[in-house]
Formats: sequence, C-alpha cells, structure tokens
Amino acid sequence: MIRTAALIPLALLAACAGAGGEGPATMPATVEGPCRNEGLDRFIGQTANEAVGAQLLQTSKARTLRWGAPGMAMTMDFRPDRLTVSYDEKMVIISARCG
Repeated sequence: MIRTAALIPLALLAACAGAGGEGPATMPATVEGPCRNEGLDRFIGQTANEAVGAQLLQTSKARTLRWGAPGMAMTMDFRPDRLTVSYDEKMVIISARCG
C-alpha cells in the first residue's frame, strides 16, 4: 500500500512539467517570498551600481540581487527571495523584478 505522503513529491514534480517538459512560465499565486515588486519602477532609467543595488534590495525586501548584463544567459528558476535587475550596454537599468 502506497502512502499519500509518498505521492506528494511525485505530484509536485508532475505539476512543474508542462508540454515538452518545460516548467510553468509563472509561479502559482500561492508561492510567496520576501521580495516585492512594488516601488521598483522608479529605478528604471537609473545607472546600475552598488549604491542603487543596495536601494533596490531595501525597496524590494529581497534577500539576494542578481544583475543581468546585456546578452547574459540567466537561469529561469523562480526564487521568491531574489531580485533580478537587468541593464543595457550603458549600465542603465531596464527592468527590475522579483524571481
């Protein structure tokens, strides 16, 4: 007899797999973390540097900051405690979002 608790990890793995073995494009609304997107739009257009990074972390309440350089490959894993900030070739911030 298989216990229900033993099936939970399998169900979670199956839920992450989509067509072609790809995961979901966005995480379910039930996943929450310390990072918040509110107030991050004001950083768009600012120069990416250490001081602005500290302000981004403070505003978002994220635990970690990931900078995304132009053309840089990044993993698509969702981390509710991470802030991802992308900038262009002139070091101008073009996006800031949790995950």
